[in-house]
Amino acid sequence: MAPQKGTATVKTSVPTKDQILVPETLLKKRKSQEKERADKAEQREAKKKENKQKREQIFKRAESYVKEYRDAEREKIRLNRVAKSEGSYYVPAEPKLVFVVRIKGINKIDPKKRKTLQLLRLLQINNGVFIRLTKATSEMLKIIEPFVAYGYPNLKSVRELIYKRGYAKTTQKQRIPLTDNAIIEEHLGKYGIVCMEDLIHEIFTVGPNFKQASNFLWPFKLSNPTGGFRPRKFLHFVEGGDLGNREEYINALIRQMN
Repeated sequence: MAPQKGTATVKTSVPTKDQILVPETLLKKRKSQEKERADKAEQREAKKKENKQKREQIFKRAESYVKEYRDAEREKIRLNRVAKSEGSYYVPAEPKLVFVVRIKGINKIDPKKRKTLQLLRLLQINNGVFIRLTKATSEMLKIIEPFVAYGYPNLKSVRELIYKRGYAKTTQKQRIPLTDNAIIEEHLGKYGIVCMEDLIHEIFTVGPNFKQASNFLWPFKLSNPTGGFRPRKFLHFVEGGDLGNREEYINALIRQMN
């Protein structure tokens, strides 16, 4: 229909995308989300940088530990050769670390032995713990000798146990696997132990924070040894059984039970 003469026509225009009005609340929300995204990205970059520095530090520590172990082994060989050349004998230092495995149940156990097993955290069969060898712990091992096998683990045994069977005991008495160095740093960082290699070094060398490191580890839950125990299991090791002190032969038992 044609417009009548003398009347004005009104033009209506659709607003473009740039001209659409946005509520102020939505603008504030978008601004806060952008700021949050920027903060998270900044935190990720800072965390990545921190993790890189930690990895470099852990690698350097691991290298120093390897050098320390190698030097100690070479020193033993040197002293042995010197003693042999002089026609004498080299007597190594007394071991400071003992690994104890419980291999006997609760039948015919008196209260003193039961309490000693509890103090050493050997509550179940095939449980194993690291112990610092002192006069007091030596007496405790004598008390519970009819129930355990123990000896002096080498570095390979300590490393394999912690890497393969290692679980952490949290402050809430929970048992969690050692899948991240952050778990170790959270509980032992104040003692300078921030990674697996630090933990292994502290245990193997029986360092100043051995007690905290050992208590941090949940008692190892081992399997029955490959091929089973000896037929006369409940005799002493020197009598053809499995009980008691087996010195360095504990490493073979650890391989079978790990």
